[in-house]
Amino acid sequence: MGFTNLILDSTSSSSGSPYELLLPVALILFLSKAISVLFKKMRMPQVIGFLVAGLIIGLVTFIPGQTILNDYTKGGIEILAKFGVVMILFSAGVETDTKAIKSVGGAAVVITSLGVIVPLALGFLVSYLFRVYGGVTDPSLEAGINPIYSDIYYGVILTATSVSITVATLKELGKLDSKVGNAIVSAAIIDDVIGIILLSLVISLSGSSSGGSDFNLLEWFIGICGGQVEGALTTLVIIANMAIFFLLSWGVGFFIRKFFNHLGKKYPHHIRIPIYSLAFCFLWAYVAQAFFQIADITGAYIAGLILSVTSPKEYIDHRAETTNNVFFVPIFFASVALKMYTANFDFSNVMFILFGLTWILVGALGKVIGAGLGAKMCKFSWRDSAIVGVGMMARAEVLIVTAQTGVDAGLVSDKIIPFTLILILLTSFVTPIFLKILYKNDLPPRLPGSEERDLPDEEEAPVEAKSDSSASLTPESK
Repeated sequence: MGFTNLILDSTSSSSGSPYELLLPVALILFLSKAISVLFKKMRMPQVIGFLVAGLIIGLVTFIPGQTILNDYTKGGIEILAKFGVVMILFSAGVETDTKAIKSVGGAAVVITSLGVIVPLALGFLVSYLFRVYGGVTDPSLEAGINPIYSDIYYGVILTATSVSITVATLKELGKLDSKVGNAIVSAAIIDDVIGIILLSLVISLSGSSSGGSDFNLLEWFIGICGGQVEGALTTLVIIANMAIFFLLSWGVGFFIRKFFNHLGKKYPHHIRIPIYSLAFCFLWAYVAQAFFQIADITGAYIAGLILSVTSPKEYIDHRAETTNNVFFVPIFFASVALKMYTANFDFSNVMFILFGLTWILVGALGKVIGAGLGAKMCKFSWRDSAIVGVGMMARAEVLIVTAQTGVDAGLVSDKIIPFTLILILLTSFVTPIFLKILYKNDLPPRLPGSEERDLPDEEEAPVEAKSDSSASLTPESK
């Protein structure tokens, strides 16, 4: 759903005063931080803490006569959450190490390709079979959209990966700098790029009016030249329009990088740099959706990629992450959790529950099989291939972003959100356990009375310190 539609829907649903939004936002920020600290001590991704905070706050809706979460405040939270998802993808783009992608060779490409194709195919197959033979229909599917695009998008959601929990575990085991560790991190970077492109492509091809604008720059140009776009030509025009956007991004990026390199040299660590970077992020997100029928989060990600090779990259990244984690990211994940209470989930719908559980199963196994098979094809040992597969299985931020984007675009049911949360929790818990089992014979025996050293709190880390940013979207989960 674009910014314009979101604001219109939010403001037209109810009237209220802006100050009413302050209390739920305060509750979200306080509980998100408090609970995420607890999960951090358990060595779990902080995003799980954000989601739990949203679930707790959502219980307020059961209080008779409560006014904390009314239509007006929930609409305001949705608007802030939209900024949050754009900021998350921008930060992911800035943190992407494009030089690492170029230097990893074919192994990471093969691992990523199969790690995307297998879960995509399995997710599509499960959705198609349950829809055709199980009678699982989605009344929320936007009118006029071919349901086959919905089936494809259920697969696209499963292509997302987030290896922050894997990186933390490999660090603890002393294996992050190994061949396997480098392969996982590099493959995860490429996975993000492919996943974001697939997301925009499917939404554009589906013709969703909620997932993008009705305006197509290339189609408009063909129209004023007297041509007409119809039938199979529509698909070609959409793909060509996306190609034009990426070419335009490459051309504009040349000048943007020069501008920011100049700022980085003349005004190092000046506040104008992150301000200009956010302005470019929002501008490019708008251009992507308004003129090219590409999801705004894709535009934000591309903007981050452009700035990822500039001299003030680290400063931009630090400022963006601070802004994200202090305000926008907790609100986004809390808003996703709040949707659990408005998803109209029907527990009597046994077929949808079976579909959701099967979807979770193929989502977890798809990455293990696909990425693991890719590693084996690149001559990794069977054990190392299994480690790569298990390492790529973990999900977190990007899965939620992709699923919520599909819901907003009218491509998938909002009833899938609880199952995405279960998939995140499941893979976050089992990934470290399986990695430690696979590495069991490589670990030195622990001395009696020895204890694991706690990871430092984020407050203890110096401002300039940067960990493996390519593998995570939020600093505390690295």
